[in-house]
Amino acid sequence: MGSSERWGRWAATALLPWLVVVVSGFGLAIPAYSQWRYPVTLLGGAGVEHATAFNLLAMVVTGLAAAFAALAAFGGGVGRSWPQRVGVQLLFLSGLAFAGLGLFPLDPSDFEGAATQRHSAAWLLWEVSFIPAMLALGQAAWARDRALAGLCWAAGALVLVTGFVPLLPAPLAQRLGFLAWAGWFGVAAARWPARA
Repeated sequence: MGSSERWGRWAATALLPWLVVVVSGFGLAIPAYSQWRYPVTLLGGAGVEHATAFNLLAMVVTGLAAAFAALAAFGGGVGRSWPQRVGVQLLFLSGLAFAGLGLFPLDPSDFEGAATQRHSAAWLLWEVSFIPAMLALGQAAWARDRALAGLCWAAGALVLVTGFVPLLPAPLAQRLGFLAWAGWFGVAAARWPARA
């Protein structure tokens, strides 16, 4: 295993704990904020205290780490299957889109405004790149690790349901989607075969 792959796997493993710590810390820093009543991205909304730092640490750093992990840890080498190649490219795009959530913060005072529309576009890109990435990577993993393939499909399904089916309150749905995304990276980093 090369050093970039090792760093990619480390980044993938760190995504979920990093995101939980940052979201929890910034949530505690604002007494009026409730993790159960408000969405995560509200912490980075225009006019919210510490929003720039939150967007940088929670969204941009996490998204760029995910994009790096997608290429370094899951990119594979010579002989990669087309589902793996496509899946990794979409996974990389989902990381960049997650970073875009921080680069284009929402405006809580104007949900129809341009800032919130850019934020929503980044959100949609994050979802619609991750879901087919999981389909493709699950197919790529099926022959060698059916449990990993099932994990891919479950993570994609959870992001699909939490993002597009209004079954849960928005704050909970958003957190479950983030958990599925960041959690997949950590578990997959431990199971994905190393490059020869």
